[in-house]
Order: sequence, then structure tokens, then C-alpha cells
Amino acid sequence: MTGFSPEWLALREPADHAARNPQVLAAVGAHFAEKSSIAVLDLGSGAGSNLRASYAALPDRQHWTLVDHDVELLDFARERLKDWADEAREQGEELVLTKGGKSITVDTRRIDLDRDLEWVLGWQPDLVTAAALFDLTSKRWIERFVAALASQHLPLHAVLTYDGREDWQPAHPADAGIHAAFTEHQRRDKGFGPAAGPDACEIMAEAFRKSGFAVSTGDSSWLVDDRFGELRAVLAEGIAGAVGETARIEPSALNEWLLARREAHSARIGHQDLWARPV
Repeated sequence: MTGFSPEWLALREPADHAARNPQVLAAVGAHFAEKSSIAVLDLGSGAGSNLRASYAALPDRQHWTLVDHDVELLDFARERLKDWADEAREQGEELVLTKGGKSITVDTRRIDLDRDLEWVLGWQPDLVTAAALFDLTSKRWIERFVAALASQHLPLHAVLTYDGREDWQPAHPADAGIHAAFTEHQRRDKGFGPAAGPDACEIMAEAFRKSGFAVSTGDSSWLVDDRFGELRAVLAEGIAGAVGETARIEPSALNEWLLARREAHSARIGHQDLWARPV
């Protein structure tokens, strides 16, 4: 999978947390409301943002296994979680946290989600989660993933899956061409085969419904305004970099767009959250 830096993940976390769909998260919390404890498997966990965003909706005793291919990110996640917690201590390989009255143990594992997917899901967690992951994976991988969850009757809370909507303000004449080239880049192989990109959420929802799951989705779009000025600039640079790799846009036109977008008033970037549970 394409790597992400700790700096990028830290920069986007406030926007991620602001964007998450509260109704979808509430439905997840309601499903586990009668449990005193829960085991959560977080795929492509990055810096541990998913834990920090959703722990409050889950039972008082939680065990999280953070899975990522990047050891640097897993180490960074442990340090971020220590700083975030009210109390933190090491217990062997596990991190034991207290936060907001919740007791949370954290285990980190370096895993290749393409090679080892079924083995990881065989750990039988109560809940599988992932953030900003599935648009990077392929249609074939998503269908394989859903089949593996269905075979073990595991529910999924997936957040911040990119859905292809972008609205920069004020508008720029190059927006449509830039977006088309960016979408082309999004569909390139990110380590799981040709990426589903903006179709990922729809592909996943359809696969779950065919497998007999109850599925609900909700908007979780970023609103990148003046609250997130640095993120807006870095986002524009990332889009321009991806578009430049396609050679679809003249460099001078791309640079003009980038200069304008660094100073844009706002950008709304479409994402979807999904909650799928076996029935």
C-alpha cells in the first residue's frame, strides 16, 4: 500500500474527526451498548486516529488491535496514544490506557492486509474498523474482504471512504480537468490491484447487502475551510502532485490551479461512513 507520513496523518486528524458521521457512530455504539467489553480490530490503523475518534461510543473496557504495514506508523501511534490518554503504561507488548473513564488496552501488529487478510480476521474481534482505507483497495479485494467478514459474522464500521465529490470555492476553470485526472490517478494500483477509488463505498455496500448484512451509510465529507488552512494547502499540493503524474494537464495550467487553490476559501471533499452488521 502507498505510505502515509505521520505528519500528514496528524495534520488531517482534526478534519477527520469533525467530518465523521455521528448517526452512523451512534448506531455502532447502540449495537454494543449491552456489552461490558469489546475487542476491536482496526485495519490500516495509521496513527491510531480511529481509536481516538470512536472510543467514547464503545463499552467501558476495550481491547484494540491496531494493524498496519508500516512499523514507523505503529510506533508513532503508540506515542500519540500515550500523550492523548489520561493515564498510560506499558504492560509487556501492550499499551494500557485510561481515557474518559474507559479502560483501553492496545496491541500493535505489522500485517500485510493483502497476503494475511483472512488470518487477521480469524482473530475473531467483536468489531472490525477502518478509516480512509477502502478507496485504496480494489473491487476484487473489497469483495474478498466482505466474503471473509460474512464467513465469520463480523460487523464493520468503515469511515472516511472517499466518494469522488469535490467542491472548491471559489470555482476555477481548471477544476473539472484536474478532478478527472485526479480520479484517473485514484484508480491506479495502491497495493491491492486497480483501486476502486470513488466507487469503493458503493461496491462495499452492495457486497454486504448481497451477503445478508444490514447496511447504513452517512455523509462524512471534509469541510476544509479557514479552520484547516494548512491542511487545505497540503491537500491541494497532494492533488496537484497526483495529477502531474498522469500528464493529463499542462504543467503551467496545473501550477496556476495550485496557486489558486492554496488560497481557496474552502474545499468540500466527499467521504462516506458505513456500518454493516450481519443479521
